[in-house]
Amino acid sequence: MERKSIDHKKLKRKPSGAAIIRPELTTTLFRALFEEWAETGYTRISLEHVATRAGAGKAAIYRRWPSKLEFAFDAIRNVEVMWAGFSEQETFQEDIRSYLRATIRVLRHPLARRVIADMVAERLRSSELSPLLDRIVSVRRQFGHQMLDRAIARNELDADLDRELALDYLVGPLYMSMINRGVSTTLADLEKHVVVIEAGIKACCHGR
Repeated sequence: MERKSIDHKKLKRKPSGAAIIRPELTTTLFRALFEEWAETGYTRISLEHVATRAGAGKAAIYRRWPSKLEFAFDAIRNVEVMWAGFSEQETFQEDIRSYLRATIRVLRHPLARRVIADMVAERLRSSELSPLLDRIVSVRRQFGHQMLDRAIARNELDADLDRELALDYLVGPLYMSMINRGVSTTLADLEKHVVVIEAGIKACCHGR
């Protein structure tokens, strides 16, 4: 019996375009998710609408992520502005200024600021996004801890500093101003924040 030859090229051919996970489409889906999230809030996100914004089918989302939550986690993890640090300076006041500038870049981002505010609000209704929000807060506070360590080593702060209170104070005034009140921060405003926050943190000692 005649045996048919095997076309090895056909056996090794790549999957069709629909089955390929294209990085550029993943990036577009992330952007579409944030746009939808900023407009509707997390609870009301429609993955069908997200896919339409990205010019794709909903299958493109489920091929990558099994749920809206996993989609959101991965999207946040890929936003560099959320995790960006700040350059180390030579004095505590200069460190505060550098830290606040990095924070302002996050809070000025038109999508990031609305998504962050929604995550905080959503936490009051449900714990679903808590691990993600905790991760963001943890990374930002770790940068703050490093800054406090340097200030203590330079004898600019007392070693018995209440660190958690100090870190709350570090970002709290700026968040209240830019997110809660919706006020744009000028360079003059930044300098006022630096002076007030430095004085406030120096007062965060257990003995005071």
